[in-house]
Amino acid sequence: MLQVPFIRDNQELVIERLTKRNIDAKEMIAEVISIDEQRRSLQTKFDNASAEMNALSKEIGMLYKSGEAQKANILKEKTATLKEDKNTFSESLNATTEKLQELLYKIPNVPHDSVPNGNTDEDNEEVFREGDIPKLSENALPHWELAKKYDIIDFELGNKITGAGFPVYKGKGARLQRALINYFLDKNTAAGYHEMQVPHLVNEASGFGTGQLPDKEGQMYHVTGDNLYLIPTAEVPATNIFRGELLSENDLPKAITGYTPCFRREAGSYGAHVRGLNRLHQFDKVEILRVEHPTRSYEALDGMVEHVKTILQELKLPYRILRLCGGDLGFTAALTFDFEVFSTAQDRWLEISSVSNFETFQANRLKLRFKNSEGKSELAHTLNGSSLALPRVLAGILENYQTDEGIVIPEVLVPYTGFSIID
Repeated sequence: MLQVPFIRDNQELVIERLTKRNIDAKEMIAEVISIDEQRRSLQTKFDNASAEMNALSKEIGMLYKSGEAQKANILKEKTATLKEDKNTFSESLNATTEKLQELLYKIPNVPHDSVPNGNTDEDNEEVFREGDIPKLSENALPHWELAKKYDIIDFELGNKITGAGFPVYKGKGARLQRALINYFLDKNTAAGYHEMQVPHLVNEASGFGTGQLPDKEGQMYHVTGDNLYLIPTAEVPATNIFRGELLSENDLPKAITGYTPCFRREAGSYGAHVRGLNRLHQFDKVEILRVEHPTRSYEALDGMVEHVKTILQELKLPYRILRLCGGDLGFTAALTFDFEVFSTAQDRWLEISSVSNFETFQANRLKLRFKNSEGKSELAHTLNGSSLALPRVLAGILENYQTDEGIVIPEVLVPYTGFSIID
């Protein structure tokens, strides 16, 4: 959530940057300023009434002590009027503050200056590419056919148990899945991330804290009886560890990694682009998260991108990195880099990671602050990234490593799987 003082002091900048998201924010920003002026005026009236009541109360007490009860009673009548005014101001102030808060929840983060203009994912900017695309035989299959051939993932069984988008991993498929999780966690902890296991359900406050609510409410599974939400990513519970915290500057950075299943009620569509593992309602993901000093957050973002690159280099998968355009940028992000692995059998790029800097947007919602060197409270910056999302990484391995003899396991994963080929 953007801070009102930032909006007030940088109106033209906010409006200009939000045009990168294809949003004309002039009226919305003007409304924020207008409502905030009302709020500040009401706050002043409320404070003045409170101060006058306190002063009168002291004066009334002194008058009673000095035996001037008649004068004291006159002032008490004035106090009663002030009390009514104060209650009126309080009600109006609460209503205005709530109205302002609801409006602020609708305004997305201001894109970083480097975010390119654009409307869709076709306008994203490729900034890096690495790895050779393998030449497969004419008999090469997409991963959903390979899964059936080698009996390692059963989509029909998952559909029977739950529904579409909930696959069952079997035998070497399950072991490969577990191997990837352990490998990702080992890579992350070796890079200085502290491993944590977090809840898979969160409360409403956690959803608001990281920006899933109210923006993405329809994409989350809601447990109505307890008003809890199944997590769409470990970012939500992991970031909310720091909700309401006042850290010391020396505590920064905070770096966390964790594995969780993820649940998303994404709108369904049909075709090869969503077949098999390409889009699921339940999938596994290993996440990395950082809480950073504002002056170091973009250096940290670059470090996170480099870290994900090393994982894909070790897996020897062809990949590219995209800087997302304004139209494809997530609601809470200031800058996002997407990683895509090339699926040779499908002849298309598959997104496997997003690494983002949210600057103070989440921290403001979370009330996540630190004391700077001057002893003043300051909002921290939050960052997170997939390291990595498993389904499409697994799809890339199955398709790019397929041979006539079977599916070869990437060398770095063999110590984790205990086998070198699926045949």
